[in-house]
Amino acid sequence: MLEGKRGIVFGVANEYSIAWAIAKAANEHGAQLAITYQNERFEETVRKLAASLNDPMVLQCDVSEDGQIVRVYDEISRQWGKLDFVVHSIAYAPRAALEGKFLDTTREDFLLAHDISVYSFIAVTRQAVPLMTEGGSVLTLTYLGSERAVPGYNVMGVCKAALEACVRYLAAELGERNIRVNALSPGPIKTLAARGIPGFTKMLDLVKERAPMRRSTLQEEVGKMAVVLLSDYASAITGEVIYVDCGYHIMGL
Repeated sequence: MLEGKRGIVFGVANEYSIAWAIAKAANEHGAQLAITYQNERFEETVRKLAASLNDPMVLQCDVSEDGQIVRVYDEISRQWGKLDFVVHSIAYAPRAALEGKFLDTTREDFLLAHDISVYSFIAVTRQAVPLMTEGGSVLTLTYLGSERAVPGYNVMGVCKAALEACVRYLAAELGERNIRVNALSPGPIKTLAARGIPGFTKMLDLVKERAPMRRSTLQEEVGKMAVVLLSDYASAITGEVIYVDCGYHIMGL
């Protein structure tokens, strides 16, 4: 499904990362990959994971630094010359902005959360566009907290709402280049980032109780849907938020 395509996946931290599930699925379907790690803390883990992929590039990229983003794409340009897809699976908010009241969110925490969780999506897409000479697909990860008030999600819900707006605006601008921009919205999944959300275990239990399929989403299910959106099978889909949450988002109570 992705044979002959080359793409970059931002946001791999460990084997439980949604970004890693997407990377594995894309690799299994024939894509050649570049994957990034934030800093030295994650380098060893990410390189060990990357060893199971087919000849990947492994690059450091802290998306809060424009220079690092530029260096990543310079290396992709040097080695590949072109790019077919980008996966952005990055989000961060200080713990204090999640544990306290949303009303008490500080200006500093608000700006930091939006810089890492939202602006980085624009930044990594901007640098990718010149390499997508034959069109391409850009994918990010969101969550239902963008449109509903989820206890403990606080400023991250506002970030996800902004991220989804970015998907639409980028899709509108890049469509004439045959570049599609979409988001996946999985249900709660046990990841490194999710553990920082207060009451996350309760959230998982609630989904299992109320979702039409009576279970939570698996990482590999997100990976499979990502492959579809990154492939030519989704050639007419752009500007969309696709839910992968066992139907939880359709329920009223």
